[in-house]
Amino acid sequence: MNEPDLQQFGLVVAKDVNRTVGGGMAAMELMRRTFAARGWIDAGTHGLLVAVSRLTPGTNVLAYCAAAGWRLRRWPGVVVALLGASVPGSLLILALSAALVRLDRFRAVRVLLAFGTIAASLLVLSSGWHLIRPYLTKARYARAIVLVAAALLLFAAGLTPVRVLLIVAVGAAAWPSRPEIAASR
Repeated sequence: MNEPDLQQFGLVVAKDVNRTVGGGMAAMELMRRTFAARGWIDAGTHGLLVAVSRLTPGTNVLAYCAAAGWRLRRWPGVVVALLGASVPGSLLILALSAALVRLDRFRAVRVLLAFGTIAASLLVLSSGWHLIRPYLTKARYARAIVLVAAALLLFAAGLTPVRVLLIVAVGAAAWPSRPEIAASR
């Protein structure tokens, strides 16, 4: 295996991590391909790096970058990999946040953000409905309606979403799932 130049290594990490959408596994795969094509790692080393990154707490892609940096260039590689993986995205978020703060004062922008929030909420609700629908029978509709109404009331009462979900989950678990079970209690 070849040892990369520190600058080359940092540029590869920055390019591969910051051009992916879809999570750390996509970035790790891009880095694997680039590292392997340049002769920096082999399949066994990549497997080891993935295993180590999955065992550590936090963001897996950063753990992968740190492990790759250590494997290829020790401490300087770790520092360069972590900077390359995190600084460009952080600067992008900083720029977008600064722009949003300035643009948020315009009514049209606030309206667009509200519509975006509504659209995102509807997509989440639609996905949830498609996941739940196969499990709902006519006997379970009343239960589902009561649990959703309870969740909405708890949320309207000022409870945090986590507490609402916890209370509704306990209620759903305590609720008998079949009418014959309810009659025997």
